[in-house]
Amino acid sequence: MRSIPVRRQALCLVLFVTGLVLASCGSGNEQASTSQAALTSPAITVSATTPGSAVAGSEATSTSAAAAGSTATVLAEAEASPAADLPTAAPTITAAPTATPFALQSGWWDNAVCYEVFVRSFYDSNGDGVGDLNGLIQKLDYINDGDPNVQNDLGANCIWLMPIAESPSYHGYDVVDYYSVDKEYGTNDDFKRLVAEAHKRGIKVILDLVLNHTSDKHPWFQEALNDPASPRRDWYLWSADDPGYKGPWGDVAWHQSPARDEFYYGIFWSGMPDLNYRNAQVTEEAHNISAFWLNELGADGFRLDAIKHLIENGRIQEHTRETHAWLRQYRAFLQQTKPDVFTIGEIFDATSATLAPYYPDQLDTYFQFDVGNKLIAAANFGSAGQFTSALTDANAKLPFQRWAPFLTNHDQPRVMNSFGGNVEEAKIAATGLLTLPGLPFMYYGEEIGMVGTKPDENIRTPMQWSGDRQGFTSGQPWRAFQSDFTRVNVAIQNDDPASLLNLYRRLIHLHTSEPALGHGSFTAAKASNAGVSAFLRQAGEDALLVVLNFGQRPAENVAISVEQSELAAGTYNARPLLGDARGAPLTVGEGGALTDYVPLPSLAPKTGYIFKLEQ
Repeated sequence: MRSIPVRRQALCLVLFVTGLVLASCGSGNEQASTSQAALTSPAITVSATTPGSAVAGSEATSTSAAAAGSTATVLAEAEASPAADLPTAAPTITAAPTATPFALQSGWWDNAVCYEVFVRSFYDSNGDGVGDLNGLIQKLDYINDGDPNVQNDLGANCIWLMPIAESPSYHGYDVVDYYSVDKEYGTNDDFKRLVAEAHKRGIKVILDLVLNHTSDKHPWFQEALNDPASPRRDWYLWSADDPGYKGPWGDVAWHQSPARDEFYYGIFWSGMPDLNYRNAQVTEEAHNISAFWLNELGADGFRLDAIKHLIENGRIQEHTRETHAWLRQYRAFLQQTKPDVFTIGEIFDATSATLAPYYPDQLDTYFQFDVGNKLIAAANFGSAGQFTSALTDANAKLPFQRWAPFLTNHDQPRVMNSFGGNVEEAKIAATGLLTLPGLPFMYYGEEIGMVGTKPDENIRTPMQWSGDRQGFTSGQPWRAFQSDFTRVNVAIQNDDPASLLNLYRRLIHLHTSEPALGHGSFTAAKASNAGVSAFLRQAGEDALLVVLNFGQRPAENVAISVEQSELAAGTYNARPLLGDARGAPLTVGEGGALTDYVPLPSLAPKTGYIFKLEQ
């Protein structure tokens, strides 16, 4: 989602009684109990003082075993009679995980690299200045031509499309019709054709699914706004009085209704009212929407927006146990609907510590912001320590292969701005990203060094295919190109073997073809130079040593040591997969130990190396 307010909230009164936590959040009382005895504790009366201030989520809360795949959820009734206009009473939430922890099954994601596309800015096929699905189809060979023996394409085997459903905005995060492709982008049949053409090339298609809120222009909201007796009234969150608190970023979360003297909840802004996922009908609708895109239109999975704010609990507006419970149910539903579906969640600015509660039994994977931030800092400042620590921490705390590193996305200033246009810094960051464990994501244009800073529109400008706007559209582009587009574009970099684009091509093809890079284990190494990070990646017999010199100067005689690894004892040759020079032979001791190994006499500044270790 965009970097603006987060999600719903409601005034909450919490009483702690032996074995029972009772929360009055305006939507009726929520009961969290560890035993039936707790539920039958002496009665406690809690008055609901904030009518209508229920909590909503970006995905639905299923109360039906058939719909959600697992449930012990029942609607809790308040001990005291709630006001008549309260939304649906909150379901009972089980605090502990209710599903068995799972390891990510083997699948296409094992050796994948995902490429984020803003369809509006990628390629315009009809000259109206707006990118469209048919334009994306025409450019699929740039992303992956389906021939692994040719490396003129990027080689990415997954695309994540920013929202494409019907919307009144340029960005699409405020939906007015969840069942139709936005007319500026094409039709549902165009999307089906995109999926078919992508699959021919080995590309999976992930959709940005926005379930937390709708547009204020959505017929659901208009009906709820204008007719208090409407069945859809309870699909949103209402309060007779302003609850008086703001969203997590200090912005207004409760908005004055234009129809009458009341307030509705929209954590991002007034034009995006939050849905009320404590209403089982809203959950059912979210399930229907998801099944439609998976089974009717053929999508391979979803990127789920801003999931830490799905269901607030009063003033607690992120990471609630209600959110975790809903995600468990939602994933169970998706697995029943399409067993090979893939899900990735956005928890903005997440560290390994904040991500940990979203495992082991919720979505498949999540974006790992912290590792990318530390990687950018290392490339910027030449010190590897914080990057190595963040990477080691993520590998230790998060389940294997179930987190996704990236540099920047559509909500953040483009990474080349962080580097001040320094291509060498961009290259070492790219090398770091595409040698990490997990499923790497990259933002369109990152591979050529596109720039862009806030506001968001300037981070999402048209793809710079050539030094002429004709490379993107035959008409007037919806947004002006960046000022450097005549110097920074695909056409210029395409045939330059030293270009950033061709380094990305090389790295992506390595990631998707080398098992050790795609899904191999990770073992951090110690380097004798503070500007150098090194680690081993290994999958069976495929073993690689990655060495990254973030420093601004050559690093001389850097010694690399590993106390223990999966490498078998013996002598190895170090064949270069990235970099021209063969590494020195190395000897591995018992337990996979490596002591003071110097791969090269000198490591070039801002340069990464990948050595294949062969006995």
